[in-house]
Amino acid sequence: MMALRERGFTLVELLIVITLIALISAVASLALRDPASTRLDQEAERLVALLEAARHEARAAGVPARWEPRSTTAGEDFRFIGLPERVSLPNRWLEPGPTAEVIGARAVVLGPEPLIGPQRIVIRLEDRAVALATDGLGPFIVEPAHAPATSQ
Repeated sequence: MMALRERGFTLVELLIVITLIALISAVASLALRDPASTRLDQEAERLVALLEAARHEARAAGVPARWEPRSTTAGEDFRFIGLPERVSLPNRWLEPGPTAEVIGARAVVLGPEPLIGPQRIVIRLEDRAVALATDGLGPFIVEPAHAPATSQ
């Protein structure tokens, strides 16, 4: 007598198919990421690191320092003012295009005081914007995406 074989997929076959679908969807989502959004995120994270480095240098040297955005026609995108000469920080974006605005002021105060007051910067690239902020005591952070990033 011939043994009856049940039809269907084995658990291993189902797991392989699910794994392949997950892998393909992960690759597709990475391929569909908006390049302008990626650039904006990179610029924001870099600026946070630069601001924190400048803030620490101002505190260590005991000098008043600030950061201010500039127009690209000035030959620099932003500048750090008041830091010791030995400190050399970049004054350009990684790539041309982004613009920055300090909300409610002309420049961001970085020190020498440990408490600098709440401050906010908005960086724009094309039709996107991201905000950097500090409460004055903590470090600058990139605000979550759901936070409004427009001028108030």
